[in-house]
Amino acid sequence: MPEGDTPMRGSAAPTSPGAWDARSEALLGAPALTPRTGAPLGPHTAEGPAEAPPSGIAPAPTDTSWPATPPGPDAPSGPAGPSGTAGNPGSAETPAALAPAAPLPGGVPVTATPAATPAPAARPRRGTADPVKVLMHRHRELCARAVDPLEIAAGLEAQGFTDRTAARFRHRDVFSLAEELYARVPRGTEPPAPPAPPRGDTDAWVLAVLTPGAAAALTGIGLALTHGPVRLAVGATGALLLTAALLLAVRRGPFRAPEGGTVPAARLWTGWLVAYAVCGDGLLTQVLSGGPDGPWDLTPGPVLALALAVAPAAWCARLFAHRARRRIADSRGLADFAAGTRPLLLGTVTLPLLALALLLGLTGFSSGALALGALLLLARLLTVHGFPETAAAALAAASATEALALTSVLAARVPVPGFDALATPVRTLVDAWGPGAVPTLVCGAAALGLLAHATGSLARASAHATP
Repeated sequence: MPEGDTPMRGSAAPTSPGAWDARSEALLGAPALTPRTGAPLGPHTAEGPAEAPPSGIAPAPTDTSWPATPPGPDAPSGPAGPSGTAGNPGSAETPAALAPAAPLPGGVPVTATPAATPAPAARPRRGTADPVKVLMHRHRELCARAVDPLEIAAGLEAQGFTDRTAARFRHRDVFSLAEELYARVPRGTEPPAPPAPPRGDTDAWVLAVLTPGAAAALTGIGLALTHGPVRLAVGATGALLLTAALLLAVRRGPFRAPEGGTVPAARLWTGWLVAYAVCGDGLLTQVLSGGPDGPWDLTPGPVLALALAVAPAAWCARLFAHRARRRIADSRGLADFAAGTRPLLLGTVTLPLLALALLLGLTGFSSGALALGALLLLARLLTVHGFPETAAAALAAASATEALALTSVLAARVPVPGFDALATPVRTLVDAWGPGAVPTLVCGAAALGLLAHATGSLARASAHATP
C-alpha cells in the first residue's frame, strides 16, 4: 500500500467479493455477492464506483446475496484480489461466506444469508371430500328434469342404487340422497311443470274402460236373440267391436302404457287366449273324440264376464298407482317402500279377481276364464309399469302351451309308432277335470309366474316414477 494512503474503514470500505467468491456462488447455485451494475447500493455498500477486478479474471455476476464482511482496523485499502482477501494475493483462498461475521460499527452483527433455493411446489390442501357433488354431475340430466325427489330416487334405483350404495355417499338411504340431489341442482331456467290434466280426460278414460263391457253385453244379447247365419254375423260383428273397445281401454287411463313401452306381439297372444276361452274347450272335446266333425260349441259367457271386469280392474290399477306414489313420499327406505307396496299389489290383484268371479257366477263360471283374467291383469300391470317383455313372454308361453295341447292330440293320430303317447297327458287331464282344466292349468301357472315377478319388480320405486 503506498505511503500516505489511509486504509478505508467503515461504510466506505469496499464490500464486493472477489471473482473466486462469485464463481463459488455460481457453482453452489446461489446468486453472486457483487452488486449488479446500476443496482441501488445497500446501506453498507461503498458509495464510490466498484473497482474492476484484476486483469485476466472475468467479471462475475453482480448479484448480492452474501453479506460482505466489513474490514477490520488492519484491513488494507484497495480492491479485492482474486484470492478473496483484500491486499493479500498470496493468502489462502477462503470464501467470504465462511469468514466469521464482524459486527457493524453500531454493534449490529452481520449474519450470513443462506443461498436462495427454489420453493417446493405447493400441494393442494386435502379438504373434506364431497361425493354427492360427483354424483350430482354424473346424473345432472336426471336431477334437472325431475319434478320432485321421487323421480331422482326412482332413477337411481333403476341404475342399481341401494341403501348400501347410498351409505357410501353419507346418506342413510336412497330417498335422502335423492332429496339432497334435488335440492342442490338448480332449475331456474327450466320450463314450469305441466298443468294437471283437465277433468274431461278423467271422464274420457272412465268411458273407455266401460266400452268393453258394453260391447260384450250387446253382443251377448244379439247372440241370444238370433239364429243361423244371422247369429254368426252378429258374433263376428261383436268380436270386432269388442276388439276395438279393448284397444281403446288400454290406450287411456290406468291401463295406458308409456310411449314405446309395449310389445306388438302381445296383442296376438292376447287374441289367441281370448279366442281359446270362447271356443277352445269345445274344439278340444271334439279333437279328443276323433273330430272335429262339425261346428263345435262356443262359450261366450266367460268373455262377457272378462269384458265387464275391465272397469273394476282399471279402478284398482289406478288406486295402486296413486297409493304407490304416495307411499314413496312417505317411506324412508327401499325396504320400507317394498314392504308397504306388496300388500297394495296383492289387493290390486285380488279385488278384480273377486269381481270377475262374481261376474262369472252370473254368466257361467269357468275356472279357465278366472285364471285368464288374472294372467291378463298382471301382464297389463307389468306393461304399464315398464316390464312389457316379461308380460309378453308369459302371454306367449301360455298361448304356445294351449296350442301344443291341441296339436299333441292331433299328432297322436299319425300312424307312427310312439306318436299315440303324445296325447296321453292331455287326455288324462281332461278325463280327470274336464276340458277346462287345460286353460286353467296353463293360464294359472303363467299368472303365478307373473305374480312372483311383480312382487319384486312392482315393489321398486323405479316402477312408479312416471305417473
